[in-house]
Amino acid sequence: MKRIAFLGLGRMGAAMAARLLATGHTLTVYNRTPSRADPLVRRGATLARSPREACDGADAVVAMTADDESSRAMWLGADGALAATLQPGALTVECSTLSHAWALELGRLAAQRGLRPLDCPVTGLPQAAANGQLTLLVGADAADLAAARPLLDALATRIVHFGALGTGTAYKLIVNLLGAVQIASAAEGLALAERAGLDPAVVVDAIATSQAASPQVVRNTRRMIAGDHMHDVVFTPVLRLKDVDYALRLADGFRIGAPFGAVARESFQRLLELGGAEHNESRVIEVARAEPPSNRSL
Repeated sequence: MKRIAFLGLGRMGAAMAARLLATGHTLTVYNRTPSRADPLVRRGATLARSPREACDGADAVVAMTADDESSRAMWLGADGALAATLQPGALTVECSTLSHAWALELGRLAAQRGLRPLDCPVTGLPQAAANGQLTLLVGADAADLAAARPLLDALATRIVHFGALGTGTAYKLIVNLLGAVQIASAAEGLALAERAGLDPAVVVDAIATSQAASPQVVRNTRRMIAGDHMHDVVFTPVLRLKDVDYALRLADGFRIGAPFGAVARESFQRLLELGGAEHNESRVIEVARAEPPSNRSL
């Protein structure tokens, strides 16, 4: 790519942008807090004062923000990315985890401007992003994905094309809903094991080699017994709750009941009420520990 605009420099966005620089791409970046771009500027990126300025003349735009609200702020309005003078047929790659409805709307708005949209949420931690080892979950026209491959290959070891625009986001919401249910239920199981007098360390080791194991369950149960929720935060309850809300909206739109997802949402909502908004989501163990069995409904 001749020139890439990168919008949003949180932990994941900054790692992805750094990877693109490391693989030789020319980068102009924008972040609401400009100082977050300082390490990238020192490595050769150009800092823009608005999304529109970042995207003027760009061949591709990559966005990584927290939610629908922040994504809309990046793309829309007089200073938004879609107001920029992009190269004809420029790629718009939205990597954020968004609601399905907004991912589709954004894609339509981009296509109306002659751009080539991809919804491309990611899986993997920031360290994987920095090493180009993400998995990308893509919804896009096949020809647009082919055009984007030189850019996406720098970020990922695996690219999964689910189909038309919006399907990448749909899958990401589904898998994050599964993750919420797994983590909340793992917290319940671990709290039950503690009450039953089992050694938590033995339980967690056994879970890690059981059929109930998943990377999220293993990682979070280890943090649950360590009580390590405030350092090296991987994923906050705020983000988990946002993704569950979007997933339940998707389920409701397709008239699919999601009662397990609703229970998981309640657990993470209660964690926010305990003051855990900015801690690691593993702190949901405290919700399970706090609720006595007499309060549970059958």
